[in-house]
This record gives sequence, structure tokens and C-alpha cells, in this order.
Amino acid sequence: MNDLLNLTHEQQQSAVEKIQQLMSQGMSSGEAIALVAKELRQQNSQCKQKINEIL
Repeated sequence: MNDLLNLTHEQQQSAVEKIQQLMSQGMSSGEAIALVAKELRQQNSQCKQKINEIL
């Protein structure tokens, strides 16, 4: 399985901002990155599912 995501610059910036926000709330950098990556993978999977349903 390919876990790499192709993100636009805007998506990358948004992810960085979310990671920074989580860290400012006391979450470790590793936890914040893992959480944001998990969310992005879930969103990506949902988009792929919708595309497959359309096709």
C-alpha cells in the first residue's frame, strides 16, 4: 500500500498549521504529525471511494 499523499501547497500549509495548533495545546510533535497524517489519509481514502462509486 502506498501511504504517500500528494498534497497541494495549500493542503500542506493547512496541515502544518494544524500540527502547530495541536503542539501549542500540549501534544508532542510526533503525536500531532501522526494524527494529522491519519486524518489526511482518511480524507484521501474517502475521496477515492467517492470517485470509484461515480465510475
